[in-house]
Amino acid sequence: MKKFMSKGKFERMNKLSNDQNIIDALALDQRGSLVKGMKTASEKYGKLFSMKMVYDFKEIVSEILSPLSSAVLLDEQMGFKGIQAKAKDTGLIMSYEKTGYDADTPGRLPSLIPDQSAQIMVEKGADALKVLVYYNPNDPDEINDVKKAFAERYGTEGLAAQTPTFFEIVTYDDRYDSKSLDFAKIKPDLVLQSMMEFTKEKYHIDVLKMEIPFNPTYVKEWADGGDYAYTEDQAKGYLKELSDEATRPFIFLSAGVPTPVFQRELKLAGDAGAKFNGVLSGRATWLEGVDIYIRDGKDGLVDWLKRKGTRNVTELTQILSENATPWFEAYGGLDNIQVVDVSNIN
Repeated sequence: MKKFMSKGKFERMNKLSNDQNIIDALALDQRGSLVKGMKTASEKYGKLFSMKMVYDFKEIVSEILSPLSSAVLLDEQMGFKGIQAKAKDTGLIMSYEKTGYDADTPGRLPSLIPDQSAQIMVEKGADALKVLVYYNPNDPDEINDVKKAFAERYGTEGLAAQTPTFFEIVTYDDRYDSKSLDFAKIKPDLVLQSMMEFTKEKYHIDVLKMEIPFNPTYVKEWADGGDYAYTEDQAKGYLKELSDEATRPFIFLSAGVPTPVFQRELKLAGDAGAKFNGVLSGRATWLEGVDIYIRDGKDGLVDWLKRKGTRNVTELTQILSENATPWFEAYGGLDNIQVVDVSNIN
C-alpha cells in the first residue's frame, strides 16, 4: 500500500535529513533543565546567573555544531539567538510545547505554547514541529484520552501546514523514580506500548522520537557487577521489537546519558537489526560544555565545541551511517511514497 505525502512534507523531510537520508539532528530546545544546570554551575563557580547566559549558550552551540547536523531542534522562547545563528542549509525543528508540566495536576498533561501555531512557525522558518508528551500506557483513560486527542490535533495541524511532526514520548510511572531499578524493569514494556499506540495512522505523526527501550545502567554486561534488570541480549530484543512495531520513521533521543553510552546504545540497535532512522541528540552532545561556559566564558566554550563537541557530532554521524536506515525505508522505500501537490487546495 502506497504512502501518500504532501509535496511540502516530503521536501521538508529531505531537508531535515543528511545525504544518506538519515536524520542526524541536534537537540537544543532544553529550557527548564538547562536553566537549572546553568544556575547550579553558576553557584559552583561563584558567578551571577542571568538568562542572557542561556540565550548566548544556545547561540554559540548552534553556530558551531549546526553545520555538522542535518537539523537542529530549537525553541523560540530561549533559543531565538540559536535560530538566527544556525547554518543556512541545516533544517530547523521548532518546539511547540511548553516546557515541563503542572505537577499539581495528575497525568503530566501536555500544553502548547499559546502564541504559536504550525503556520506561524513555518512562516518563521520551521521545517518541522516537535512536541514532547509524557506517557504511561497504564494510566487511567481520562488521562490518556487527553493525550491521544492532543496527538491527533497536533498531527492534523501539521498535515494542514504540510510540515513534518516530530512526537517525543517520555515514559514514566508515578510509583517509581525514573532512575530506579523498579522503573528499569517496566520501561521496555512502557516504551513498546507507546510505540504501538502513536505509530497508528490516525495521529498523522511523521517522526516518532523514542527513548532507548531500556535503562543502560541496568544492563548486566554494562553494570559493573551491580544490580541489573536485563542482559544485553534482552536489550537487543527490546530494540528489535520496538523497530518491528514502527509503521513510520522513528529516531532515538539521547536522554542525557554520557556520549559513550549513547554511542553504545545505537551500535546495539544496529546489531539488533532495528530499523531506526536517526537521532535527535541533545545533552549527550553538549552537556559538558555548560560547566565550561560558566567557568571559562565564551572562548572556553568555543574551544571545547571545536574540539570535543565537534568530535561528539562527527562520531555520532559515523555510527548512524553504519547502523541507521533512510527515513523513507519506514514506508517501504522511495518508490512506495506517492508525493501529492496539495498547494492549490484551500
